[in-house]
Amino acid sequence: MTHIETKNHDAEARHRSNIYGLLAMVYGQEITSDLLGQIKNPQFMGALSVLEVKGIDDLMQKPDAELLEDLAVEYTQLFLGPGKHISPYESIHHQREDGQWGMLWGASTVEVKRFIEATGLSYNEEFKGMPDHISVEFEFMQQLTLREEKAWKEDPGQAQACRQVEKRFIKEHLICWVPSFCEKVIKETESPFYHAIAALTRSFIELEMEEMNRNGDGVGRRCRGVGE
Repeated sequence: MTHIETKNHDAEARHRSNIYGLLAMVYGQEITSDLLGQIKNPQFMGALSVLEVKGIDDLMQKPDAELLEDLAVEYTQLFLGPGKHISPYESIHHQREDGQWGMLWGASTVEVKRFIEATGLSYNEEFKGMPDHISVEFEFMQQLTLREEKAWKEDPGQAQACRQVEKRFIKEHLICWVPSFCEKVIKETESPFYHAIAALTRSFIELEMEEMNRNGDGVGRRCRGVGE
């Protein structure tokens, strides 16, 4: 492998890590002033604009204080409740063949917890949530791709091993529920911002899966309803 090829892989891993990290923050909390600044980055706004979601440009022209309030209300209504909301946990949406889904702390939750711990990663002491929250799974992928980025600089063989772990997690978890979760957000949200974010998330995860299959990694779909 040449130095140029390694450098390109390094940059690709860093780019993917940045996307996973930003999505983890967007789904993990109400939008803060700092996060809004990252979202308004021309590169990220360009990605949202490509989706041609109506109203996103007008929305972003609002004063920050008003925009933050609107997004906070929508985040609460979409993901927290009270009342009907879209639960952001894999165990609710991952339609497992064994039927153990549709409830919190289901079989998928246990599998995600074991997967994360098997990589040597652990949770911050203050974290009291569940490991299959969409933001936790995205943060996990952020950490895996950071490992991959470092490995391309030091040990390309180890970088390939990192990619195999990433591929397995996407195949066994993300692709099995994130697209359907995003479809529900797109259908239910009244905010052009969350409509665009959900569309971007769905496209990104599906692209990740397509890239794996295109590279001959043998990670075809294994989940009910995916792509059907």
